[in-house]
Amino acid sequence: MIEKLHNLKKNQTDLKLMEKAQLESRIEKIDIEVALTKNQIDTASVQKHGAISDFMILTIHKNTMRSHILKLNNEKKGLNLEIEKVIKEIIELQKETEQFAYILEEERKEAIKKILLAEEEASTEYMQSKYINERTNF
Repeated sequence: MIEKLHNLKKNQTDLKLMEKAQLESRIEKIDIEVALTKNQIDTASVQKHGAISDFMILTIHKNTMRSHILKLNNEKKGLNLEIEKVIKEIIELQKETEQFAYILEEERKEAIKKILLAEEEASTEYMQSKYINERTNF
C-alpha cells in the first residue's frame, strides 16, 4: 500500500513538473511576442502611399501595440503566479514522496531484520539439534 502511495506521489510530482514546464513555455512565447511587438513599434513608420499614411493613424497603431504588450505582460504575471503555486505543490508532493520512501525503506529494513532473525533461530535450532544428536550418539 505504501509503495502504491509512493508511486502515486512520484507520478503526481512528474505531472506537476510537466505542468510547470508548459507554463514556462507559454511565458517564453509571451516574451517572444512582446519582443516582436516592441520591434514593430520601433520600426513602424509612415509610408508615402501605404496603408498608414497619417501620423494620427500611426500613433493609434502604436498605442494599440503598446496595449497589446500590457495585456501580454498581465498574462505573464498570471502565469508566473501559477508557476509559483505549482512549485509549492511540487515541493509538498516531493516531501510526501520522501516520507513514503522513508517508510518503505524502514519496512524493508524491518523485513530484513525478521529474515535474519528467522535464519538465526533456524541455525540455532540446527546447532542445538546437532549437539543433542552428538550427545545421544555417545
